[in-house]
Amino acid sequence: MVELKGVSKRFGDTVALATVDLRVQKGEFVTLLGPSGSGKTTLLNLIAGMAQPSSGQIFLDGRDATALAPSERGLGMVFQNYALMPHMTVFENIAFPLRVRKLSSEEIEHKVNEALALIRLPQIGKRKPRELSGGQQQRVSLARCIVYNPSLILLDEPLGALDRKLREQMQLEIKRIHAELGITMLNVTHDQDEALTLSDRIVLMNGGQVEQESSPEELYFRPRTVFAADFIGDANLFDAVATATSSESVSLRVGDAVFTAGMPAFKVSDGERVTLLVRPENIRLSTDSTALEMNAVPGEVENSIVLGGVVKHHITLAGGKRAVVQEPNHIRRESLHRGQAVKLCWNSVDSVVLPPSKAAA
Repeated sequence: MVELKGVSKRFGDTVALATVDLRVQKGEFVTLLGPSGSGKTTLLNLIAGMAQPSSGQIFLDGRDATALAPSERGLGMVFQNYALMPHMTVFENIAFPLRVRKLSSEEIEHKVNEALALIRLPQIGKRKPRELSGGQQQRVSLARCIVYNPSLILLDEPLGALDRKLREQMQLEIKRIHAELGITMLNVTHDQDEALTLSDRIVLMNGGQVEQESSPEELYFRPRTVFAADFIGDANLFDAVATATSSESVSLRVGDAVFTAGMPAFKVSDGERVTLLVRPENIRLSTDSTALEMNAVPGEVENSIVLGGVVKHHITLAGGKRAVVQEPNHIRRESLHRGQAVKLCWNSVDSVVLPPSKAAA
């Protein structure tokens, strides 16, 4: 288990990490997600012992590890650049941490072969790193970390150097290995797809602070802030004013249009400025100008882009605001053309009311 209590980090007058409290349970896969400069790597380095916090305490398995050297923390770490020793074979690379711990030759051979089997590369033990693909090298790097059974594995953007298809394959491999071993893993990435795929829980960082901490599903479908909504996936965000509230819904005015949405997680008063979120996949495009919909806004097709199994439509709304609509490419029999009039329609339950962004507040 990892626990941070009031941890912060300053570099002179610059606050890299504001006061953070965080708990990672045994066996969890938690991702620190955020843009560059959000504090996620600083937080990982503090846990690893490669930097000291300006304030607060770090506990590992109930032990105060704040002042411990990295070698005394019992952690494993996987880097983006693999960090394999080029003059050693794969077997020797994986065996290295075991030799440092002075295990017997029999134990080393058994554990290394187990690790190679776990990463599904039992036949490559005699090869050098240069003879492997990027994905194979990253799996060897992970095996070298797993082989000595650390209580916590830190992953520092481990898939950043891989191409998209290989990255997706490695995500599934890491997820499988985590499920088989049950080792606690803490991952750092700016890749939202990676975070959503791998994580039991995501800690979204912004400006050195925790913006939201929740499951992938909640972060995507029920973000709590405009930043969270905009950072995860595509988002249609509308500045709105609450006009009426009930126990189950709220009416919102966006320009000249009035929409209905479910009640937000925070208290809303009539006349209060808010932000309305509608995900692109929750919007239905209608070419029937006479159709009556509770939540509908007219627009004009700017362009349509085919992305494999889905089509993204970019729509211009009144006043020049743009919206994105995403549809499976098999559901629309007629193609939409540039300049075509359409209606954007969605259900109330598929929209989320958020506090206004700090810039708009």
